Amino acid sequence: MKSERQPCVYILASKPRGTLYIGVTSDLIKRLYQHREGITGGFTSEYQVHRLVRYEMFGDMEQAILREKQIKRWHRQWKIGLIESENPDWHDLAVGLGFDPLAPSGWHDGP
Repeated sequence: MKSERQPCVYILASKPRGTLYIGVTSDLIKRLYQHREGITGGFTSEYQVHRLVRYEMFGDMEQAILREKQIKRWHRQWKIGLIESENPDWHDLAVGLGFDPLAPSGWHDGP
């Protein structure tokens, strides 16, 4: 996996319309690896929130942090709408970035 250092806001989900986590990083590949391996501990490990369902790249970290804060303030339904606007079936986008698919563990494609 090639690591691309670029500011990014990302959303992880436990399952479609499940528990969401919104984060910001300068290295999405490294951060996804940390989440998936449980290195980060905390919320994402406790609630098994490891599937990348949306990400947005930015030119600088300041823009990315502002966007992360904006999305975190949104109502849950707005966040779901944002995800479903480009990923209606809640596919794990990390697979397209070179990661192996995660074990199902209650995850189903679609409703």
